[in-house]
Amino acid sequence: MIDREQYTPGPANAQVRKDGEKWTVILVRELRQSPEKVWKALTDPAQLREWAPFEVDGSLDTAGTTVKLTWVGTPTSMPATVKRADAPKVLEYADLRWELEAVGSGTRLTLSATIDHRYVSMGAAGWHISLDVLDRLLSGNPIGRIAGGDAMKFEGWQRLNGEYAKEFGVEVPSWPPRAAKS
Repeated sequence: MIDREQYTPGPANAQVRKDGEKWTVILVRELRQSPEKVWKALTDPAQLREWAPFEVDGSLDTAGTTVKLTWVGTPTSMPATVKRADAPKVLEYADLRWELEAVGSGTRLTLSATIDHRYVSMGAAGWHISLDVLDRLLSGNPIGRIAGGDAMKFEGWQRLNGEYAKEFGVEVPSWPPRAAKS
C-alpha cells in the first residue's frame, strides 16, 4: 500500500439532478479494468471493505437479495435490497445505481447516488474519494479505504466539499448538523 499522504484527489467533477429534497449526484470514472472485474469490486463484500464507504454482510450480485448495509463510522445498519443486478452492466440497491459500460479493454463506471440536498456536496466529496480509492485498488496500488469521519478529516475531502458546494449552488454544510434555532 502506498502512503495515502501522497494521494491528492483531482478537481470536483460531477453532475447533480435536483428533485425536491433528494438530489442525485452523478460521478463518471474511466477505469482500465474490464466490466467483470469492476462488477466484482462493486458486489463482493471483501472488496467493498477495501474502498466503499459502507460494509455489507452478503454479496450484492443477485437481484432480490437483502443485505445489512452499514455506513463507515455509524453504529446503525439498514437493510438494503438489490433492486437490479444485471451483471456486468447495472447494479441498483439502496439509493445507489451503478452503470458499467465496456470502453475498449476498460470500463466507464457511472455512479448515481441520491442524497439529501443539504448534504449533497459532502456526499459528492465522499464518493469522489471512494471512487479514487477503488481505481487505485483495481490498478494494484491500494491506498486503503478513506471514508466516514476519516474522510472528513482528510484535506482533499474538505477542498472537494467546498468545490462541489460551489458547483451545485449550495452552502457548504457543517458537520455535525447545527441544532435548529428556536
